[in-house]
Amino acid sequence: MRNEVQLIAYADRLGGDLAALARVVREDFAGAFGGVHVLPFFTPFDGADAGFDPVDHTAVDPRLGTWDDVRDLSRTHDTVVDLIVNHVSADSAAFQDVRARGDESPAASMFLTMSSVFPDGATEEDLARIYRPRPGLPFTPVRLGDRLRYVWTTFTPQQVDIDVRSEPGAAYLAAVLDAVASAGVSLVRLDAVGYAVKTPGTTSFMTPETFAFIEEFTAAARSRGVDVLVEVHSHYERQVEIGRSVDLVYDFALPPLVLHALYTGDPDALVDWLRARPRNAVTVLDTHDGIGVIDVGPDQTVGPGEAERPGLLTPAQIDELVEGIHARTLGASEAATGAAASNLDLYQVNSTFYDALGRDDVRYLAARVIQLCTPGIPQVYYVGALAGHNDVELLERTGVGRDVNRHSYTADEVSAALDRPVVRALLDLCRFRNALPAFDGDVEVSSEGSVLRLVRRGVQVPDAVARLEVDLSSGAVQLEWDGPSGSGRTEDLLADAPVTGPR
Repeated sequence: MRNEVQLIAYADRLGGDLAALARVVREDFAGAFGGVHVLPFFTPFDGADAGFDPVDHTAVDPRLGTWDDVRDLSRTHDTVVDLIVNHVSADSAAFQDVRARGDESPAASMFLTMSSVFPDGATEEDLARIYRPRPGLPFTPVRLGDRLRYVWTTFTPQQVDIDVRSEPGAAYLAAVLDAVASAGVSLVRLDAVGYAVKTPGTTSFMTPETFAFIEEFTAAARSRGVDVLVEVHSHYERQVEIGRSVDLVYDFALPPLVLHALYTGDPDALVDWLRARPRNAVTVLDTHDGIGVIDVGPDQTVGPGEAERPGLLTPAQIDELVEGIHARTLGASEAATGAAASNLDLYQVNSTFYDALGRDDVRYLAARVIQLCTPGIPQVYYVGALAGHNDVELLERTGVGRDVNRHSYTADEVSAALDRPVVRALLDLCRFRNALPAFDGDVEVSSEGSVLRLVRRGVQVPDAVARLEVDLSSGAVQLEWDGPSGSGRTEDLLADAPVTGPR
């Protein structure tokens, strides 16, 4: 996989379908992105959880295109797709057969129930230990055949957890992996993999059994020429641990730490993380989900009697961060977060990253250049690529909190966004990041007062160097570089895209 910036996008919200998405990436964003993470385009792409509840994970929704469209995109770009290992839609053919026939169905063992995980029954302590991203227990009563059972549903009643160790479960995942590999996909993102293995008496989240499954699945993917990206929101030490055993892991701590640094002018927590974080990371500031705060907080899975594991930020700092986001979004993020918006992912704040910085172009570009200079593969969400605002109208229409950051762009809206200096500047920064061979080595991190300094030096081209200095108190950026094509400064790179301060 090439060491270039990637775009994260829905197939239908940036052009309308897969073919239109390819045109936008190749023409409107020409040179800015070497890869595209296409969010779920399976049947149906517009289910209960925006495609993350597939009825048929091996089929492209015909409203978006075909596997040939995915192959075509893979011809010019590294293509990343989601492999949803934890669950399938309750409307899937397999689960519907189990509902009708119960244990007589060939797919019966594919789906987890409370009794299949706890065959000898569960104590209150057993149930209390289960880690879930939403309040309550992860069970939904469903009649399977002639029996009422508690089906395991980690996320919503519409998303039924599979037994990845069962014969039909393993065969199902292999079929999905074969489908994406045959389309030339470079990387699969294991969605919600931290919950994929349920082990009685544990949290059933990122246990040793989960790590073993990830290693086995990674080997199966590599045998098909596909790399693996692990998606887990958890304590920062666990992210470092995951990074040792997989191809790529998300750096979900970076977004809240960058916001904290730019809000306070204090680089300390960010500097500590930049020195400790795994280098084989995908860096993000925004995704289709919210801005994670659990990733910088204390470990939520610590059991009774176990030593606490503090986070990268203190609880007070996290409270200040969340309130800071709400204030800068003029309350839009507060309306879109938690139970207030039928969104019970309590570890995330829903907002576009641009609005979380008060629509301040200077600080927004400062955040992006920090991301682009951090080791790893940078991914930029499509709304962030266009410096998009919170879609309060969509939020009010659907009542789904994460929709505030999931605007559907028309061609005219894309064109208008591309005329904005902040968007032109960001795309130029991405092209610079792709072209200068200084970003395949480690990073030198230092700070003085409110000033953060990062230095990147090339490995394959040792004379290629990028030096970044950001005054976090003002957002002022100075980027200098030397490379095969000569030297330059920020002023040279962004000469045609002057930017402004906050609204």
